[in-house]
Amino acid sequence: MLVQPPGFLKRIRDICTRNNILMIADEVATGFGRTGTMFACDQEKVSPDLMTVAKGITGGYLPLAATLTTEEIYLGFLGEQKELRTFFHGHTYTGNPLACAAAIANIDLFRKEKTLQRLKPKIAFLSKRLAEVKKLAQVGEVRQKGFVVGIELVKNRLTKEPYPLEEKAGFRVVQECRKHGLIIRPLGNVIVLMPPLSMSLQELGRMLDIVHAAIKTVAEKG
Repeated sequence: MLVQPPGFLKRIRDICTRNNILMIADEVATGFGRTGTMFACDQEKVSPDLMTVAKGITGGYLPLAATLTTEEIYLGFLGEQKELRTFFHGHTYTGNPLACAAAIANIDLFRKEKTLQRLKPKIAFLSKRLAEVKKLAQVGEVRQKGFVVGIELVKNRLTKEPYPLEEKAGFRVVQECRKHGLIIRPLGNVIVLMPPLSMSLQELGRMLDIVHAAIKTVAEKG
């Protein structure tokens, strides 16, 4: 769970434009409000040539994915039958109407409930509470972008010495969290938090309480 430094995405866009290279943005995990804006590309006002989206497009209710592209690329596949320029691609269940209906309803909710605006205080609250987690002796770094969080566990925070993978530090922390009703997952020694956008401040607080206590418990057990 690594966060790109400010300006990175903009620089990639400039390089692609200058060299006439298509820029593809993978927004499967970061799209639909996850980083605090509708898409991560919006953070630096970048428009890719192709964008992949999924997951949050339906609010997680049904599996759906889509590939978005520019008008220029779309027109590149239009032509006469004899030219064979059509993009001959498709799956048997492409465009499932139920999944698409869920996506439309989800996007409508973003507008009606002002989801992005309502996320701002939640993101600020999350940052404040994560500062407490960062003080734990077993936490080497906390990385956050909106509602995406990676808490890196270390054996020694001064040297940033990682836990040996065979010690399963991340796994043991999430198992401890599960005892208190929180189901999350690790990526090795990194505890991943990607809470639902609809989570209340109270629920976010409870989540951080459990994670904080779980890290301390695992550390004490050795």
